[in-house]
Amino acid sequence: MKKVFGLLVVMLWACGKDDPKIPEPALLSFPAQNSECTTGVEVSPTASRVDFRWNASKNTDVYQIEIKNLLTSSIQTAGTSSTTLGVTIAKGTPFSWKVISLSNEVQEEASSQTWLFYNAGSETTYPPFPAQILFPSSGATVSRDGNGEIQLDWTAADADNDISGYEVFLDATDPPATSVGTLASGTTELNVAAVADTVYYWKVITTDLEGNTSDSGIYSFKTQ
Repeated sequence: MKKVFGLLVVMLWACGKDDPKIPEPALLSFPAQNSECTTGVEVSPTASRVDFRWNASKNTDVYQIEIKNLLTSSIQTAGTSSTTLGVTIAKGTPFSWKVISLSNEVQEEASSQTWLFYNAGSETTYPPFPAQILFPSSGATVSRDGNGEIQLDWTAADADNDISGYEVFLDATDPPATSVGTLASGTTELNVAAVADTVYYWKVITTDLEGNTSDSGIYSFKTQ
């Protein structure tokens, strides 16, 4: 009987302990989404130091910031226990950034939203941010609709807010060279004819009113 009572005490004590808590996503603050960052401190003629800021997230011991150069696709990473971090990045360049919340108690992590910005340089006008592909995601296998078509979806932004339109290229060869549609700025989806059991490559070129352009990069998907 004593053994049973002791076991119950242990079980009750174990159940009363707080379970490790999973980190929550951080809320980004600066540089702002789809903005031009003009507050960097010059480090060299081609680079400046920008102070990235975000709000504290619950159950987090360390934050890992990831900053991606959208022209070269290179990624800078750094860790900190603070909610601000100065990082040296190229001037006159579009970037994306996000913060990953980490805990010392659990392996689970939480990612913030991903924001885009331009680090100011000598430019007075900026090309659009490269279009962000939504669907199909790269490497996905997708089904055609009843008309034998696939719907392509993307999102785009511009620090100057002057996007004029998009041109979509799609091919069964890489790189895609066939233009399958030119759309006005308010449209970010396009239905295209596709053959079953085929790998397609596609990209979106975004143009603004100044004639500046940006390239989404090439994505692929397979039909079934």
